[in-house]
Amino acid sequence: MDEVLKNITAIVGAGNVLTGGDVGARRVDWLTGAPCRAGAIVRPGSTTELATVMCACHAANQPVVTHGGLTGLVHGAEAGPDELVISLERMTAIEAVDPVGGTLTVQAGAPLQRVQETAAEAGMQFALDLGARGSCTIGGNIATNAGGVRVIRHGMMRDQVLGLEAVLADGTVVSAMNCMLKNNAGYDLKQLFIGSEGTLGIITRAVLRLQPQQAATQTAMVSCDDFCALTGLLQHMRHTLGEQLGAFEVMWRNHYALLTEESGRHSPPLPPDAAYYVLIEVLGNHHAETTQRFEAAIETAFDEALLIDAVVASSEHQRRRLWAIREDIEGLLHHLNPRFTFDISLPILDMNHYIQALEQAVTERWPEGRIVVFGHLGDGNLHVTVATGRDEAATRRAVEALVYEPLAALGGSISAEHGIGLEKRDYLYLSRSPAEIAVMRTLKGALDPKALLNRHKVLPDAAP
Repeated sequence: MDEVLKNITAIVGAGNVLTGGDVGARRVDWLTGAPCRAGAIVRPGSTTELATVMCACHAANQPVVTHGGLTGLVHGAEAGPDELVISLERMTAIEAVDPVGGTLTVQAGAPLQRVQETAAEAGMQFALDLGARGSCTIGGNIATNAGGVRVIRHGMMRDQVLGLEAVLADGTVVSAMNCMLKNNAGYDLKQLFIGSEGTLGIITRAVLRLQPQQAATQTAMVSCDDFCALTGLLQHMRHTLGEQLGAFEVMWRNHYALLTEESGRHSPPLPPDAAYYVLIEVLGNHHAETTQRFEAAIETAFDEALLIDAVVASSEHQRRRLWAIREDIEGLLHHLNPRFTFDISLPILDMNHYIQALEQAVTERWPEGRIVVFGHLGDGNLHVTVATGRDEAATRRAVEALVYEPLAALGGSISAEHGIGLEKRDYLYLSRSPAEIAVMRTLKGALDPKALLNRHKVLPDAAP
């Protein structure tokens, strides 16, 4: 490694190769806060520098792990002492904004929030939004195919990317910086890298799709008595609000009560005794029309007994207070410690039975155990936290089995939006067929034959 670091230092400069205590001072993810253990951290300043760095690493058989905003939750950024970290923290430029074409060209290290703000300054919006917006980077969002709270309207990160540029393991630059909605000239190569978690190439730049900015926002929190009413409310809002429905975020009672009444972190806008609490948000162009349409949808939902209570935000301050309950992940994890967190997807109509069965299984095995559930119900995505009072490896494996194994029969997924990383790779077979995994291995072998990029991540080392 000393020799390859000498070569890399000549490429990026001594100040952009961190070693020793400077490496250990970095954290590999937000959830655990574990220190980085890599042999060094390399900070290229351009695609050309990164390509030259990767060429040197390829020649020396030096494995690397890519770092973005380090907000991942599946240990995808972990690196060992024999690995180098490639950090894109210097590659943060917004290169171009085209309001007419509806595109924004950006380097991969730019934070999501900065992209959102730049789009807004141009009278547009970038549709992806998630709680880690201030820290997560566009490259990380693309590499993990991030989801967030606007998927019900705009889709995943995959739907926001028109073109991208990536550096392969041998330093080859694949630049597919398409800026058009329609381009059927051969294979859509960008799709290989979106969601690949840095295992096929290192994303360096992207052309993002922008949407028209919408000035009118209406937000409400409502409560429902049972799951039938909850799914009926979702259908009602879809049909009534149509394309204006921007978010439909659900908190089970256990989540809502924990973050309001039990912990005291938030004042409950609604009594904490309902079965479900829903954040509903609409986005429109005209305030009066959007408000009238939203209020009518809430009123008819009352008439049809789809909800039992509601509070509508009358100011941006009130809106932020409602969203703060949903987005207080730090508070959730603080009050459930030790705990195991999961990001799953499954058919909406199977959710109620699945959660009830999981809760029963957890409490039967660990009488002091509990589960907390919230998520993007309209997208089929739930975030489940299980606390058993114990955190040893054997307990983790037992909890993982309870959470993951029933998903196979339901056609669900062990990862809705967080990715696989190291944490879920041994369970990939529950969500992907042997033929699919074989194709994944073929792609990995073709693009990274030496297995230098984010090795051991996503794909199991051996077939189950």
